[in-house]
Formats: sequence, C-alpha cells, structure tokens
Amino acid sequence: MAVYDFKKELKELYVPKIQPSVINVPPAQFVAVRGKGNPNEENGSYQKAVGILYAVSYTIRMSGKSGHGIEGFFEYTVPPLEGLWWMEDESVTIDYRNKEGFCWISMIRLPDFVTNDVFNWAKEEAAGKKKIDTSSAELFLFNEGLCVQSMHLGSYDDEPATVRAMDDFLEQNGYRNDLTGERRHHEIYLSDPRKTAAEKLKTVIRHPIVKI
Repeated sequence: MAVYDFKKELKELYVPKIQPSVINVPPAQFVAVRGKGNPNEENGSYQKAVGILYAVSYTIRMSGKSGHGIEGFFEYTVPPLEGLWWMEDESVTIDYRNKEGFCWISMIRLPDFVTNDVFNWAKEEAAGKKKIDTSSAELFLFNEGLCVQSMHLGSYDDEPATVRAMDDFLEQNGYRNDLTGERRHHEIYLSDPRKTAAEKLKTVIRHPIVKI
C-alpha cells in the first residue's frame, strides 16, 4: 500500500502559488503546544515545544512497530510543522523585530484515526521513551475556514512583503482579514531551516478572511 503524504494528496493546502489565492480550509486535528517568546532562543520554550510535537507525532506514526494497534491506522508521512502566531500585545500586528513578544501555537497535523485515547497513549509513550514532559501537548481541533494564502520564498523576517501582497489582493477582491480567536497568522514550514539557506526557505502563509 502506498504511504499517504498529506502534502501530495492535499496540494491545495500545502503547495499554493506565490500569487495570493482564496481557499476554504476544512476542519483538521493537530498535536499542539501553546507558548510565548522568541522561537530562536536556544533551548527555549518554542524549541522544546517542537521536540514534543515530533515525539508524539512519530510515536503515533511508528505505533505498529511498537506492537500498539490503532483502529483505522494507515501508513503516512508525518506532515510539516505549522504555527499560529500573534503578539502578546494583541493591539499590534506581527512585529518581527520583537520576537520576545510572540505568542504561538505550534502544531503538526494528525490523521483522523487519532482519537483521544490514541493521543493520550502517544503522550505517555513518548514521555517514557524520550524522557521528556509531554503534558503541554494537546489534541487541537482547528476549523480555519475561509482564508487567503500564498507561498513565501525566503527568510521568515522577509514575510511582511508577502503579507502586504496578500492584503492588497484582499482589498482588490472584496475581502478583509478576520484575525480573531484562534484564527491567526498561520505559517506552514515546508523547509528545514537547519538544512536550507534562508533565501530558499518555503513557507505557506495563511490568514483567515471574510467577504466584505
């Protein structure tokens, strides 16, 4: 049986064009960790959160090899890391010069066969095998809905130019941003920054919107 790859099967979600476009994102579930602070801080809360996400995700992915059967399980590739971002001072937009003021929900998508019981087992299993505290991980149900998105090429710090292009597109087509509740500035990381030059990074940027 072929291994299911979310990026290939759901290209409209993971491989948008550079030009902004509108998409209606269906509900999905994620393993998520919430936090705040500079994501570049060495051994900081963000980097620890990412470690937890991958530990839980790969525990589920490799469950068959550990002898733990999961109803409905199918072989799949662990999807890319994602993040929802906003400022601790919610009266301002994302300020890339003030990374200490970032708030975030870091997350990785999970297949639909992952139930609460499966998730709790994976948290306990990952904590025992990796010797880490996974208590901050949550099963996050996210209904993002109507959004504008674009592929950003280059450094994360250069994202404002892509966001401006998205905002111009909205104004020209009768939409506006709707950054409310858990519908936030959304990034999907298609490149590993440890292995990829900054100018070659690929990041999906997505904003929730409403029709005017």
